[in-house]
Amino acid sequence: MDAQTLETAGLQYDVAGPIATITLDRPAVRNAQTPAMWRALAALGTEIPDDVRVVVVKGAGSTFSAGLDRAMLDPATTGEESVAGLLGRSDEEISAAIDDFQQGFTFLRDPRFVSVAAVQGYAIGAGFQLALSCDLRIVADDVQFSMKESALGLVPDLTGTKPLVECVGYARALEICATARMVGADEAVGIGLALTAVPADQLEATVADLAAALTAPLPGAVRETKALLQGASDRSLDEQRRLEREAQIRRFRELAALMGQ
Repeated sequence: MDAQTLETAGLQYDVAGPIATITLDRPAVRNAQTPAMWRALAALGTEIPDDVRVVVVKGAGSTFSAGLDRAMLDPATTGEESVAGLLGRSDEEISAAIDDFQQGFTFLRDPRFVSVAAVQGYAIGAGFQLALSCDLRIVADDVQFSMKESALGLVPDLTGTKPLVECVGYARALEICATARMVGADEAVGIGLALTAVPADQLEATVADLAAALTAPLPGAVRETKALLQGASDRSLDEQRRLEREAQIRRFRELAALMGQ
């Protein structure tokens, strides 16, 4: 994707060796998100090279993302940028549009790489769901998560509900979504939303250390492990055992090839 398209969508994208970094770059509006940004994220997901092993998602400035740009809810906003404009479409057209938006979040589950959200300041609504789309979350001690959709009479629809339940359980997820309250750093770590919380000035270094640790093992080992863990709770033990055996055989074969056997 060319630099002009990325800039128009409010994104930066950089690849340095095995680590790709995606930055939400609309700091003047606290990295508020738009459908154009979601489409650009989805396009980036198809372009990430196979040798990238970690994808870091962060926000420019002092906040991760304040969620959907409120201008997108204004009926005066026209064109494909307008979420409000969906109201005049058929149910099938609305569903297709939301599915299109969701692609900007689902690519982060790709087992080819581990995705890490570096979150500071506010992660509201779509911002919260983008962080939840990542495999791992490292947060600054000033972080404030909130699923604000219910306060607008809406539901979270950018793929955040499933990982939220997986992180914190049904009851806590329901309470967080239904009340639209803020979840701070200490609670986020305590209930499993985040791996750790650090001072904001240490966030970048902490994420860099994690990325280095994730890229230390052989690529295939991490990719196979992520694929095994994804959906493990939905599988029977026998099915999981089978997948473990098949993955390990592939690992044995690759290691043997590397050793020239």
